[in-house]
Amino acid sequence: MIEHEVLDTGLDDGEDDDFDLEEVYDSELPEGRYLDRELSWLAFNQRVLELAEDPAQPVLERANFLAIFASNLDEFFMVRVAGLRRRILTGLAVPTNVGRSPQDVLTDISGDAHRLQLRHADAWTQLVKPALAEAGIDFLTWDELSDGERDDLYRYFQEKVFPVLTPLAVDPAHPFPYISGLSLNLAIRIRNARTGRQDFARLKVPPMLPRFVRVGDDSARIRFLPLEDLIANNLADLFPGMEVLDHHAFRLTRNEDVEVEEDETENLIQALEAELLRRRFGPPIRLEVTDDIDDITLDLLVDELDITEQQVHRLPGPLDLGGLFGLGRIDRPELRYPPHVPVTPFALQPAEQNGRADLFAAIRKSDVLVHHPYEPFATSVQAFLEQAAKDPHVLAIKQTLYRTSGDSPIVQALIDAAEAGKQVLAVVEVKARFDEAANITWARKLEKAGVHVVYGLVGLKTHAKLALVIREEEGTLRSYAHIGTGNYNPKTSRIYEDFGLFTIDEQVGRDLIRLFNELSGYAIEKKFKRLLVAPRYLRKGLLRLIEKERRNALDGKPARIRIKVNSMVDEQIIDALYRASQAGVPVEVWVRGICSLKPGVEGMSENITVRSILGRNLEHSRIFSFAGGGDPQVYIGSADMMHRNLDRRIEALVRVTSPAQLKSLEDLFTLAMSDGTSSWHLQPDGDWVRHSVGENGKRLVDLQDKTMANVQRRRRARAVR
Repeated sequence: MIEHEVLDTGLDDGEDDDFDLEEVYDSELPEGRYLDRELSWLAFNQRVLELAEDPAQPVLERANFLAIFASNLDEFFMVRVAGLRRRILTGLAVPTNVGRSPQDVLTDISGDAHRLQLRHADAWTQLVKPALAEAGIDFLTWDELSDGERDDLYRYFQEKVFPVLTPLAVDPAHPFPYISGLSLNLAIRIRNARTGRQDFARLKVPPMLPRFVRVGDDSARIRFLPLEDLIANNLADLFPGMEVLDHHAFRLTRNEDVEVEEDETENLIQALEAELLRRRFGPPIRLEVTDDIDDITLDLLVDELDITEQQVHRLPGPLDLGGLFGLGRIDRPELRYPPHVPVTPFALQPAEQNGRADLFAAIRKSDVLVHHPYEPFATSVQAFLEQAAKDPHVLAIKQTLYRTSGDSPIVQALIDAAEAGKQVLAVVEVKARFDEAANITWARKLEKAGVHVVYGLVGLKTHAKLALVIREEEGTLRSYAHIGTGNYNPKTSRIYEDFGLFTIDEQVGRDLIRLFNELSGYAIEKKFKRLLVAPRYLRKGLLRLIEKERRNALDGKPARIRIKVNSMVDEQIIDALYRASQAGVPVEVWVRGICSLKPGVEGMSENITVRSILGRNLEHSRIFSFAGGGDPQVYIGSADMMHRNLDRRIEALVRVTSPAQLKSLEDLFTLAMSDGTSSWHLQPDGDWVRHSVGENGKRLVDLQDKTMANVQRRRRARAVR
């Protein structure tokens, strides 16, 4: 094993208590030093939109980015805007670090979000839709169809659509119907031809049918009609004897955040199931309507849904461009990114062709660092757990599960292990947002197979990505560990960029045994050796590491901080980085989403650089690198720099010690921060400026393509040897 200095993260380690952490907290920094987190999130989604607007991206990928933008914004309203509005209405304190009233923040959010939605709609109609047409993929309106095509689609309507439609009238005998969240609907005004009475009806566009209906079977061109357009032009079949006066599409977003008071319930699962039922009936947060809606219909919707004008978003049709995800079924590979073929790390490759790798033997030789999706999940993490389930020398498997698929081979491996008589512990986080119902389902499946399923600690989400295998070898028990930055989910591992470390380091093994005991029992662990664990020690451990860099810079020693996260929000961490910058420490932050830190402010953060990279893969890994005065301290793990991660979650970072692995992580970071790499640069005022083309007019390096090429190059170099 590689020798390394132990960073003791306990609270009573005298070596690290030779300075006062309150000095980091007690700031002399200026007011207004944070960017608003909600507006920063909208800026992130704008970066997604800019990829859709970029003609250099393959056109089907551009359509996919439009769908991602729409899905992201839906969740933003369901959770962030909903939570802010709920707290304002109930008089609860609203955390804000920008010195403005919560209502002003909400107004700004609504305005910026609406402007982005208009830009999103324009990107579809003016940019992506025409580009698809040039590639032979048309999106039509009913008026653009020939008579024969209308006849064919009418038959499709009668056979596939009409039977599942349910028009709901609104009159004295029929109250205004419940409108489910994110459903696409038609608001219809009709008139009785005999009495002249006008009524309103709501018709839900069936979500189980294709969002865009294929027109004809022309092999040369692929043509689609929006499903709501097909329905709208055949409303006479639904209201015989009535005159259809007008119809407009609308879509409602509801508050779908889930809150369970765990300390007031004896059964978390039952309480969560009840809360999921209540989620369906959460209060309205946003009403999207087409911009041609008439005042009568809009006034009715606003009144019946009890919403404000601020919550109404008028948009050009079609609504719900998340339906563009369905274009993934189109078989036109030339309109997508060239495929990346992942390469199994050399250490995990089988010794013989067509044989199976012995992952335990590989990990015994040295720590193994895997980088997904460039290196496959199936031949590393999945193979590790599958081998453990079958190995007669394995006595126990302990694992955290935050998000995974119901048919996951990870879940099956745990079931197989339990059925083989091994001790299996699964710490299941059933409160993972929007995966709650699925997690409950497969948690019960695990329990039925004999797996010991626990739900973590009261009041804390278990977000750490940990797997521990206890194996008997020559009369001695050895601990094989995997600590990752991403979920144990084979499906998302193909597009989520993450790291995972395999090790048999005894310190890591002891740390994980203690941590799992804390999660499953009543142990309160005070000491970890190679891990930084939230909520007790992670924030303090990082603050100490940042403070050491500040002191090293003042003492003339090598000093540098590099942090890669999804979000950078926590004020204490940000203030510590500001102080490090003031001492002359170069600070590089690589963030995918939210960043409340202001870089490049004279006297405060002129030594801080912030970059963001978005692309075909979702940058998801977390890296924390400190020069350490010549003794690098580098960690990977599950935690973002947010209050919830540091204060209300079980998170874990593990120290990487192998010189080769440290170089690999540093090389990746250097490539990401290079001016020759395509990225967005954060400005002091919160604007993100994209740098994708160099001064010579050539495209800058794509980090993800370059990383894949580097993996392939290393593979070829190994083959030559």
